[in-house]
Amino acid sequence: MSSAPGDPAETAPRTTPDREPTPAELAAQQGVPARGASHYAKGSAANMARSMAVIVAITLALFFMTGRPNSTTPQSVDVPGSAQYRAQQAGQPFAYPRDLPEGWVATSVRYVRSKGDVMVWNAGYTTPDGEYVSVQQALDPGEGWVDTQTNNGARVGTFETRDGRTWTKRDREGKVQRSLVNVPEDTTELTTLVTGTGSWEQLEDFADRLAPVKVTKASGSSASPSS
Repeated sequence: MSSAPGDPAETAPRTTPDREPTPAELAAQQGVPARGASHYAKGSAANMARSMAVIVAITLALFFMTGRPNSTTPQSVDVPGSAQYRAQQAGQPFAYPRDLPEGWVATSVRYVRSKGDVMVWNAGYTTPDGEYVSVQQALDPGEGWVDTQTNNGARVGTFETRDGRTWTKRDREGKVQRSLVNVPEDTTELTTLVTGTGSWEQLEDFADRLAPVKVTKASGSSASPSS
C-alpha cells in the first residue's frame, strides 16, 4: 500500500528481540565506537613480564619497608645483670666471662631446671668466627649430668686456669663439641662447664676470664628482669 503525499510513511512493525543486546551492540546503538581487545587482554609474553616486574617491585618495597630479622647478627643480652640477679636469687656466685675480646657476642642467658632436677645457670656466646661457647654451672649435679652436658666426650687432658683451678678436657668424637669441666672437691661449690663448638684456645681463654658475681643475700623472688 502506497502512502499519499504528506501522509506519514508507514513503518515496519517492531518485534521483540529474542536475546539481550551485547555490550558491543549497545555501544553501537548509543553511537559509541566499539573498542577492540586491549594489548594486556591479549596476554602477550612482554605484557605478562611487565606485570610480574611491577608485582615483584611492590613486594620488595614492602619487604624492606617493614623490616626483617637479621639472621647473621645475634641479639645481645645482659649477662652481667642476669648473673647478678640469679646469684642473689639462688644464693650462689654464678660466673660469667669478663672483658672478652672484640667479636664475642652474648646470645642467651638462662637459669633453668635440667636433667635430674638440677638448677643450671647458663650463659651462651658466639665467637668472632661464628662458633658457640657457653658457661654452665650447677650445685653438685653429679657425674651423669656432666656426661650428658659434654655429650659423653672422652677425657683428652687437663687445663689449669690462672686462678689455680684444674679443668678436665673432654672431646666428643664424631661431633664438634669440646668441653672444659671443673668439679670442686667441696660439694657446696659450683660445678662449672665451659662447652661448645669453639676451639680449645677459645674455650681456655673463656674459662680464664670467668669471674663470680658477689652474693650479698639470697632472695626467694621468682621474677626476672631479663631471663
